[in-house]
Amino acid sequence: MEQELHPFAKYIAILARGKTKVRALTLEESKDAMGIILRGEAEREQIGAFLMLLRLKEEEPEEIAGFTLAARGVFDMPANIPTVDVDWSSYAGKRIQLPWFLLSALALSQAGHRVFMHGTGGHTPGRVYTRETLQRLGLPIATSLGEAGEQIEQNNFSYTPLEVLSPMLRHLIELRPLLGLRSPVHSFSRMLNPFGAPTMLQGIFHRGFMDIHAGAAMLLNQPRMAVFRGEGGEIERRPNKPTLVYSTHGNSEPVQEKWPVLVKDPRQAPDEEMNVGGLLDLWHGRSTDEYATASVTGTLAIALKTMGQAPDIESAQALAEQIWGNRVASRLPNQPLEVVS
Repeated sequence: MEQELHPFAKYIAILARGKTKVRALTLEESKDAMGIILRGEAEREQIGAFLMLLRLKEEEPEEIAGFTLAARGVFDMPANIPTVDVDWSSYAGKRIQLPWFLLSALALSQAGHRVFMHGTGGHTPGRVYTRETLQRLGLPIATSLGEAGEQIEQNNFSYTPLEVLSPMLRHLIELRPLLGLRSPVHSFSRMLNPFGAPTMLQGIFHRGFMDIHAGAAMLLNQPRMAVFRGEGGEIERRPNKPTLVYSTHGNSEPVQEKWPVLVKDPRQAPDEEMNVGGLLDLWHGRSTDEYATASVTGTLAIALKTMGQAPDIESAQALAEQIWGNRVASRLPNQPLEVVS
């Protein structure tokens, strides 16, 4: 007797029909397929095959949008969902420069804008990740979306690890060392936006993903989204290089803008120490590093323009510099941090 096919098998078959017959999953197929995975109804062999076939084919906007919708359906949302202005993802980690973007996000929250940050860490050796950095800076990490909501109400900022949003998504990202390649989970996790913030920021490493993220944002009818090639793949502007930013508004076609270089000397050596105490030095004015300051204000400027707080690049940069200059030093501890080897 012929054995009945597993319900998930049809999605593997779509991706494995060969060069001439393979096609992308539709948005609804993608949503259903990821829903099966996140509910624990797919076998591990199927998950591995599915993720690597997608990687081989390269994901499409419809797939990323469908996976995102499925993930949003499993979140344990609090009864009182806070208003959030900006969804800020952080999944890449830093290895060449410190995560200056964290100071951009904190300055933005001090200016009265609510920022929800989510991400994961530890999946790639040799990188500095956001969770550990925030902990060293004395900032709390949310253990539930309810706690995240409380932190946002109190301080306009919260960071929540991916495993709190979805333990299965964290497990899938941790398959990278086993599979040897990144998977689409690294892409759509950036778009989770559990609190439905009207502004979503995306940092990518490979240029081709700008089109994918912009297309997915359009399919999700995201009110405002900006994606650019950030330093190390994070939402961090490289001030020594021109920055091409794709922005979308709802389902409208993306607008491309080239943001200018912000520093006089475009040469910037890698940070060999990666001592996160440098973040405190910059925040408290003990350091006046031109590159770091421009990275903070430049990233903040992109966020502000995407949010609709400034009409053009020049005024966004001016507002960012004003917000940075008005930051409240007591938000972060003033004592130097011990170097962690």
